Amino acid sequence: MYTVRAKRKELTVVLCAVVLAAIIAILYLHYSRPHPGKTALRGRLSAAKRALPATPNRELYNAKMLALAKLSPRTGCSQASAAISSPDRARVYRAVAASGSTRAVTKDAVFHPCPAPLWPVRAPYPEAGAVLPFKRIVAYYGNFYSRRMGVLGEYSPDKMLSMLASTVKEWAAADPSTPVVPALDYIAVAAQNVPWKDGKYRFRMPSKQIDKAISMGDQIHGLVFLDVQPGWSTVEAEVLPLAPYLKRPNVELALDPEFALTEGKRPGAWFGTMNAADINLAARFLARIVRENHLPPKILVVHRFTERMVTDFHAIKPLPEVQIVMDMDGFGAPSLKTHTYKAYIARQPVQFTGFKLFYKNDVKIGGALMTPAQVLSLSPQPSFILYQ
Repeated sequence: MYTVRAKRKELTVVLCAVVLAAIIAILYLHYSRPHPGKTALRGRLSAAKRALPATPNRELYNAKMLALAKLSPRTGCSQASAAISSPDRARVYRAVAASGSTRAVTKDAVFHPCPAPLWPVRAPYPEAGAVLPFKRIVAYYGNFYSRRMGVLGEYSPDKMLSMLASTVKEWAAADPSTPVVPALDYIAVAAQNVPWKDGKYRFRMPSKQIDKAISMGDQIHGLVFLDVQPGWSTVEAEVLPLAPYLKRPNVELALDPEFALTEGKRPGAWFGTMNAADINLAARFLARIVRENHLPPKILVVHRFTERMVTDFHAIKPLPEVQIVMDMDGFGAPSLKTHTYKAYIARQPVQFTGFKLFYKNDVKIGGALMTPAQVLSLSPQPSFILYQ
């Protein structure tokens, strides 16, 4: 009896194994067979990847970064002082040795190590399709609801785009070595001096207005920056709803710390501030969009014109998927703008730099609008130019 039961159990196990193998084979044949939907999806993803340029040549990238910093390639860091005479050589050697300095004394001269330059900044090499530093971006700023906030709302679309095209040509002529990409910087979240229904002192633009900006960007084969002024809201709360737009390969992001305030301080009456944690949060969010949608690197622009407007700059982390631009946003005389750029942009390096020009305020208050040649004389040279 025991033997019969054992044989039946053994036979049952074998039959179950055969049935399971048959089911696996059927499933394999079913899902490995070409399906129209799956084939089309694979085709689209492959085409998207093929459309991206090859990974940037690192030597070219390094050369462009050195050019922006106005540095030539160097093989060493030491600079020699004037030759010292024989009677003084022993005295200088003893003094250097006693001080513990890293300077070195040779037979003819004392060598001083060069200080490490602030620019170019050490950052991850960008992934395929990066715009910077290979091209320069020239953008127009504003909001379609307001004539006072910038050229996007001040002029009709046709006139504004015509002005932008002319400005792009000026920059291309000023620096023929760097191609120029036209762009629109559209204020998608605008700070307000009234609390609105939720008390956040900001207004989110309707989708039709954002679609209009993106459509205009497509028309000029350029980029569109969605600019965020958080008011009393947070960077996270205002950036997340923009995800559907940021999935487009030509839509980028900009943050305006001037209008990021804490409760009790009304936008426009006080200057806001933003720390590295908020900026890094936005960068990581963009990086995830890039990875999930097989996109070229995104650009994150951060506007500032005071030191407190961006804190912990050294903790801001560019990513292979996200290129970060610190934009000098102040208006006034060329000397004041240049000083602000040197103080808060050049001396606090992040990755790339930007420079904002005001058609009205720079002329009315400062007496002149800086020319492309004047802006290009700055070190490092800005890669992002914004006109308001």
